[in-house]
Amino acid sequence: MWFKHLHLYRLHDAPQITHDDLEDQLAEQAFRPLGGSEATRLGWRTPGGRSSERHLHEIQGHRLLSALRQERVLPASVVREEVEERCADREVAEGRPLPRKEKQVIKEQVYEELLPRAFIKSQKIDLWWDTRRDLIAVNASSRARAEEILDLLRQTLGSLKVTPLATQTLPIKAMTAWLKEADSRPTGLILGDQVELKAQGDDGVLRARAVDLDSDEIQTLLEGGRQAHKLALEVEGQLSLVLHDDLALKSLRFSDALLDEASQTNDGDDAILRMEADFVLMAQTLAEVVERMIGWLDGEASTAPPSP
Repeated sequence: MWFKHLHLYRLHDAPQITHDDLEDQLAEQAFRPLGGSEATRLGWRTPGGRSSERHLHEIQGHRLLSALRQERVLPASVVREEVEERCADREVAEGRPLPRKEKQVIKEQVYEELLPRAFIKSQKIDLWWDTRRDLIAVNASSRARAEEILDLLRQTLGSLKVTPLATQTLPIKAMTAWLKEADSRPTGLILGDQVELKAQGDDGVLRARAVDLDSDEIQTLLEGGRQAHKLALEVEGQLSLVLHDDLALKSLRFSDALLDEASQTNDGDDAILRMEADFVLMAQTLAEVVERMIGWLDGEASTAPPSP
């Protein structure tokens, strides 16, 4: 249940929808297995898995939704080998080299024939909707995957106005300052042991792990004009994370104290109660961390809602 990554979005003109109505709408867009000729499919699934029929869990204003994405995995090398073999056979049989257009037709035929026999990869993606703060966060490894889930939610609701969360001070500027000057670090923020540095106008990237970020070597790189695009941080007493230049929070690791608190919850061995207890504790912690992060970055930047 504990999220690993977080892509944050500000919700504009939040839709006023009841728990029951949202449950019904999610059920209408429930996941269905891939058809034989489909490459990908996305739909809502129950966060509790097979032990639950509910597509929505809502506790204290925090909503938990889960989507399932399936994709047929067809290695490019397999397609390429089959295409090359068929093209070679055609060229021998017809005594002429095949033009590019005909090769493309053969490639499309091969893809359509092999796709139904390809392996299927499934991925569960969770979404947290904080109705009190008008905040939506997606537990996905990439921004592109998070946007897919938002598109699914938009399709489910009919409309959804969201923009990526933005702050007055860019994360790059703040992270670089925190590295350069210990006195600039906010109370409660502790540097971790990994960083990604880039030089302006330079495609070269320097990644350092398990290092002392206050070392002379790091300071020398910063003095040379490099800036921090990723930085490992700890929010004291709550969790550790890697802050990215687009404000994504990745590699989340919740504190031992928080996990111990979760383990002491009396759930009566009910898997759904356990999931809900973990979720609300996690959501409350993440909400506090996001608010602190926004404050450390000098407040939220105003963003215009997207056009309908």
